[in-house]
Amino acid sequence: MGACQSFREMCDREKNTNVRLSLPAVCIVWQTAMIILFGVFIRFQDVHVMIFVGFGFLMTFLKRYSFGGVGFNFLIAAFGLQWALLMQGWFHWLGPDGKIRIGVENLINADFCVAGCLIAYGALLGKVSPVQLMVLTLFGITLFAVEEFIILSVIHARDAGGSMVIHTFGGYYGLSISWMLYRPNLHQSSRLQGSVYHSDVFAMIGTLFLWMFWPSFNSAICDHGDGQHRAAINTYLCLASTVLTTVAISSLFQKHGKLDMVHIQNSTLAGGVAAGTAAEFMLMPYGCLIVGFCCGIISTLGYIFLTPFMEKRLKIQDTCGIHNLHAMPGVVGGIVGAITAASASVEVYGHKGLENTFDFKGKFEDMVPTRQGGHQAAGLCVALCFGIGGGIIVGAILRLPIWGDPADDNCFDDETYWEVPEEEESIPTILQYNNHVQNKDM
Repeated sequence: MGACQSFREMCDREKNTNVRLSLPAVCIVWQTAMIILFGVFIRFQDVHVMIFVGFGFLMTFLKRYSFGGVGFNFLIAAFGLQWALLMQGWFHWLGPDGKIRIGVENLINADFCVAGCLIAYGALLGKVSPVQLMVLTLFGITLFAVEEFIILSVIHARDAGGSMVIHTFGGYYGLSISWMLYRPNLHQSSRLQGSVYHSDVFAMIGTLFLWMFWPSFNSAICDHGDGQHRAAINTYLCLASTVLTTVAISSLFQKHGKLDMVHIQNSTLAGGVAAGTAAEFMLMPYGCLIVGFCCGIISTLGYIFLTPFMEKRLKIQDTCGIHNLHAMPGVVGGIVGAITAASASVEVYGHKGLENTFDFKGKFEDMVPTRQGGHQAAGLCVALCFGIGGGIIVGAILRLPIWGDPADDNCFDDETYWEVPEEEESIPTILQYNNHVQNKDM
């Protein structure tokens, strides 16, 4: 802790948010690198594009940071997709001719890879520069590709919806970076840290998009047929159960039983996160409802109690509450996956079903469900280690005073990095128009 404190003090100096040279330089250099690497390694077969609208709009809840929420989300996704195709291609799809041939499934996997970085961004929303986000994405994609390869290929864990490789990794990666970038005087920007009515409405659009999209997200790379159908159904049931539980807990712990929009925007999605690992397993309908019920409680109580505790005691400032939406439900999903895998049987799945669901083929053809459960638990441990360890290292890099991050009294404000229309000019214009209409009617 003493070394970390000394490092923080060494890096703390007057902030300079002018990124006129550094941001264009990073974007142009890295895009040029992507063009060269794509020319050397990538060959197209088919294309399918998935856009992170849900993640972007979910981050628009801050009253003065909607541009940054959507715009920087767009930047991370655009760069991350390209780097993910290369990183995952080198690990999984490199052909004998040294070329990477990509199709629809490759692009979906690249989207999954980027999702981990978008999750990490949620913990840092409003407190970092776009240059820092590009660096976070570069290292995050690299760490994800290595972690994913170890979990899925070396350990042979199953994680169709990414509770471990995406949400657990992304959540603790972002939280560890946030710990390294702790701002003791962040209260100086507290006036902008809240939401207003219209910003919460926009964030709710992101919630609804993600809620509807999550079954497809969890089932996208499952085996076509029974596995994919199970994944979609299991996820829907988990999500539905989470919504009712979140509403109940939010009302119970709020004064006069009123609902908190933060809980509705975020905790209602926690069931989809937890359903990821066991999505294609025989979780059973009642099991899905139990998982969703538990996640609704854990996530909502996390926003009420854990988030303030983490900021005050652990020095982790989590803007979007990713610990409650992604990190904890991701760990729950990993545990549920391990238990469900260990309890699988021929009577429930059939011989062919076990082989297809858990990929008991090749060198793993002698694997038994109980042992597979142990491999699932090992995969969760790897995700935690990569998320926390990688986040601390990347956080130390981002702590360096060269990235143009905002001062403590200038966070959560779009004007730092965006040209923002003057509100004072737009309001009189609307009033003048209304008066003109009223006078015309008279």
